Amino acid sequence: MTAATSTPVSSIRNLGPAMDAACAKAGIPDAETLRALGPDEAYRRLLMSGTRPHFIGYYVLVMGLQGRPWNDCKGDEKKALRARFDAIKADGFDKGLSDFERTLNEIGVVAKS
Repeated sequence: MTAATSTPVSSIRNLGPAMDAACAKAGIPDAETLRALGPDEAYRRLLMSGTRPHFIGYYVLVMGLQGRPWNDCKGDEKKALRARFDAIKADGFDKGLSDFERTLNEIGVVAKS
């Protein structure tokens, strides 16, 4: 897909200009690439590129890719998404950190590198 025919990430429901920038930094140049990757792989790439993990950000992405309002996620579906988010985060964002460092990172105390 050429730049002339690609669609901005922010064209996806719930996603705005900040997600355009974050995705570009993560090597996700457009909405087509984001859709092809799916929410889990895309979010993993966002974390690996320096995006701080945030559950709401993850499920907003999932809901957007499904064409649903960001706050449509509830109950068992939200619990299942939380488990997926935790697995993605554990696999990439704070891998190799001690439990103490992971906790500091969770509350935003560890400086970004």
